[in-house]
Amino acid sequence: MKRLKAIFLAAKEDFEGGYLSSMRALVQAEVFDSELEQANELLNSGYFTAAAVVAGVLLETALRELCEKEGISVGKLDKMNADLAKAGVYNKLIQKRITALADIRNSAAHGKVNEFVEQDVTDMIRYVSLFLASHLIS
Repeated sequence: MKRLKAIFLAAKEDFEGGYLSSMRALVQAEVFDSELEQANELLNSGYFTAAAVVAGVLLETALRELCEKEGISVGKLDKMNADLAKAGVYNKLIQKRITALADIRNSAAHGKVNEFVEQDVTDMIRYVSLFLASHLIS
C-alpha cells in the first residue's frame, strides 16, 4: 500500500486539477473527428444516405455530451435540443437547424431518400463539424 500511495495521490491530484476531463475531451475530439471522416468518406463514395445517418448519430451524441456537460437530463434528440436552447447553450436559430438536420437523419435511417438530396447531406456534415468545433471541442 505504501508503494501505491504515490500513484493514488498523483491520480487524485490529476482528477482535482481537471486533467482527466481534459484527457476525456481530447479522446472525444478524436472520436468525433474519426466519425466525421467516416461520414465524408461515405458521402464521397456515393453513399449519401449512410453518410446522413452517421452524421446524425454524431450530432445526437454531441447533444447528449452537451446535456451532460450542462447538467441537463439526457433524452430524445428533440427534447435535448429544446432543453439546450431553453438553457441558453445556443439560440433558437441553431435549435431549428438541428431539428432540420435530425429530420434528414431520420429520413435517411428510414429509407426515405426522396425527402433529401446529396447537397443536404454535404451541408449537414459541414454544419455538424462547425457545431462540434464551437460547442464541444473548443
